[in-house]
Amino acid sequence: MQQTLVQSVLTHGTAIPQKCAIGYKNTRLTYKELSRAVVRLAALLYHDYGIRAKDHVLISAVSKPEYIIVLLAVQYLGAVTIPVDKNTKEATLSERYDFVHAALFVTDIKISDAHLKTAPFGSLCAAALSDTPLTDTAPAYTAPNATAVIEMLFTTGTTAKPKCAMHTSESVGAIMHNTQCGAGMTEADVVLIPLPLNHSVGMRVLRTALYIGATVVIQNGFTFARNIEENIRAFSCTALVCVPASLELLEQQMQGKFADILGTLRYIEIGAGALSVKRRISLPQQLPAVRIINTWGSTETGGAIFWTSDDGAVPSALGKPVSGVSIKCVDSAGAEVAAHTAATAGRMALHGTMQMAGYYQNEEATKATLVDGWLYTNDLVYSDEHGYLYMLGRADDIINVGGEKVSPLEVENTALLSGQIRECACIGVADPAGIYGSVPVLYVVPESTTFDKKTLEQTLAQKLERYKLPHAYITIDSLPRNSMQKLDRNTLRAWWKENGTEKNTLSNAVISAIRTRRSIREFTERPIPRTTLEAIVTCGTYAPSGHNLQTWRFTVISDAKKIALLKELAERIAQEQKTGCYGFVNPAAVIIVSTDRRNDTGIQDASAATQNIMLAAHSLGLGSVWCNALCRICDTDAMRSCLTEWGIPQTHTVVATICMGYQKAPGKELARKQNVIRWV
Repeated sequence: MQQTLVQSVLTHGTAIPQKCAIGYKNTRLTYKELSRAVVRLAALLYHDYGIRAKDHVLISAVSKPEYIIVLLAVQYLGAVTIPVDKNTKEATLSERYDFVHAALFVTDIKISDAHLKTAPFGSLCAAALSDTPLTDTAPAYTAPNATAVIEMLFTTGTTAKPKCAMHTSESVGAIMHNTQCGAGMTEADVVLIPLPLNHSVGMRVLRTALYIGATVVIQNGFTFARNIEENIRAFSCTALVCVPASLELLEQQMQGKFADILGTLRYIEIGAGALSVKRRISLPQQLPAVRIINTWGSTETGGAIFWTSDDGAVPSALGKPVSGVSIKCVDSAGAEVAAHTAATAGRMALHGTMQMAGYYQNEEATKATLVDGWLYTNDLVYSDEHGYLYMLGRADDIINVGGEKVSPLEVENTALLSGQIRECACIGVADPAGIYGSVPVLYVVPESTTFDKKTLEQTLAQKLERYKLPHAYITIDSLPRNSMQKLDRNTLRAWWKENGTEKNTLSNAVISAIRTRRSIREFTERPIPRTTLEAIVTCGTYAPSGHNLQTWRFTVISDAKKIALLKELAERIAQEQKTGCYGFVNPAAVIIVSTDRRNDTGIQDASAATQNIMLAAHSLGLGSVWCNALCRICDTDAMRSCLTEWGIPQTHTVVATICMGYQKAPGKELARKQNVIRWV
């Protein structure tokens, strides 16, 4: 029987005591420090909180070292860890606490905070442990039996009450083995994990890295590409794990620096969703020295099927199962079928020690998923003569057009290769004519404002059979996604049912300008007429201002030499200060928006003015981009000297630098974060 994760960490604490186990911001926790912290916290949990083997412990999965220490300490005692999303609402926490019969909830916030003020359960604040006396009096570690449940993970499906998958010591060990083999992770790797640590992707990568003695660097999400860049540089990261939508967000934010920043990595693993065929072709071209890995996995199995850019797999393949994972295809009755073409595809079933023991307190779902030792999925797949698997989609997503099966993934990948759209999603809807039963419709997010639906229709007509062609094309700003950025087709179906082709119609010019504005960093040589520039900048003065103080100032630079000087100076100072400075090429004008730092609402006022200016520019056919570098470096001696020369007072701080001109190429829309709107 292989070592457990806890055993491995304790062993590393002696064998490689000074090696960095966890990196987080300015913190570097060695394996010696990690193993000692685990034992000391286990002692506290054992003596003060009475945690024993088989107890259930709910843990708020914050991307901080404390979470990892708590996770290991609970498993040290033989108890079961149950990570939950750090943003879970109190009512949901209470429901899950009761559902799993938890003995304790470990959070990172003070229990007296409003978020948990009325929570009816026992709690421990991990953030306060630094003020708690700890001892080394934990009982000796005893490895659990192979069949003992040590971890439970809630699924991230679209249902209101997700299921909770139970994993044994043996299945967790197999998942770590599969991840190591599939991704090729080694003890020399430094793996950056900016993913939620309550989800199976982040968890399996975290476990695997610590198990083999590698270094993990944890980060709270992908919101800022600058954090990714800083972590890669500060910790000399060799690997990154992400999801497809987050990778797109990074490229959009990094602009021309994408290849330079990520090109230093040894590999990038993408999980929780399939890369499009388009991205599987373009990524290896952009990052030729980086191994690209796309993993199929689930909460119930961990990563089991791997597609890699260097093994000769065609871009449309799902990949190959890792050694130790068996795959078969079954029909609707559960009988095994020979599935070697799209027409004969069947539901995928997996077998291996990595599969879950079942769903906690859900016998019905367990029986439907685990059949005769096989774990049944809802994914339709087939295989070729080389052992590569190909996916048509989930069984309930396949569109039955007059008896013909249409894969939404095939329609989507074909549309993406047209080059006109950034992302899209195909769903089946009732045939309005009542002839075919169902027909495909395609929701598209255009790559630019010049999107031409007729051109896309012609492209698809040349590459797809007639029955696969969408009967409607609906243009939207972004696709709905869940907390792990997986496409939410159920929401699209609800949109169609409610609005049909009218979804997201832009109602007026203002809303249209807001929704279609894009960041533009490269411009043509065409100058901006002075009257046009004056009209645009004047719009900034119409923004709201606290107490009507209007402490803003708009410094307009249209001289090419001065613009070049500003760019060179900003890039040099930013490099010296080790901060981000994402550039621009050939703007006709630069507008520096500043405000008196003595005005406590000045930054808000100037930000509103900045938005007015950029929307006005867009409405008049100009492109612009909001650059932030000067906000961080405006008070350095060299930059302040330059700003003073241009008449910006010493009392002013820079809020924004707007680069503006006629766009050289259409801009890309940045991915929009989901779940940020709350109705009360």
